[in-house]
Amino acid sequence: LTQTIFSQEYINLLLSMYFFVLGVLALSHTMSPFMCRVFPANVPNKQYQLLFTQGSGEGKEEIVNYEFDTKDLICLGISSVVGVWYVLKKHWIANNLFGLAFALNGVELLHLNNVSTGCILLGGLFVYDVFWVFGTNVMVTVAKSFEAPIKLVFPQDLLEKGLDASNFAMLGLGDIVIPGKYI
Repeated sequence: LTQTIFSQEYINLLLSMYFFVLGVLALSHTMSPFMCRVFPANVPNKQYQLLFTQGSGEGKEEIVNYEFDTKDLICLGISSVVGVWYVLKKHWIANNLFGLAFALNGVELLHLNNVSTGCILLGGLFVYDVFWVFGTNVMVTVAKSFEAPIKLVFPQDLLEKGLDASNFAMLGLGDIVIPGKYI
């Protein structure tokens, strides 16, 4: 007798909200260099600061000190529109935009100390893929059951159905980030 505490719908809703916040931030960070190049020079670019402190007087301690500008707010707005589109429709393009943003941020933020660490990671990923992805259906089942941008999806019926495609091939973000980090 198995009993579930939370149904799959509630877990998917929680994951959707979690990936909404992270996806908006990751996509905004990814768009920022592009926005710097296309932002019109005649639009004022004001500077802002978000500062959270703890305590008062001499014992005041900074918890968050984040500086941003108008371009960052525009990126955040555009990313929020994509995020709402993802949460409401779960469209494959919105999923892929978030997935690519996560992958690019992962490649940018993770660092390998030496080549041997990269070889160990690539070897481990190879063994993992051979057993868990190609040897069993566990990972495919997990990837299909969670509605989260943890994979890139490529429509196989794009020519027949257009943007409403429903038959997808999948590529996990780990298969992008680990080799990308090694390169």
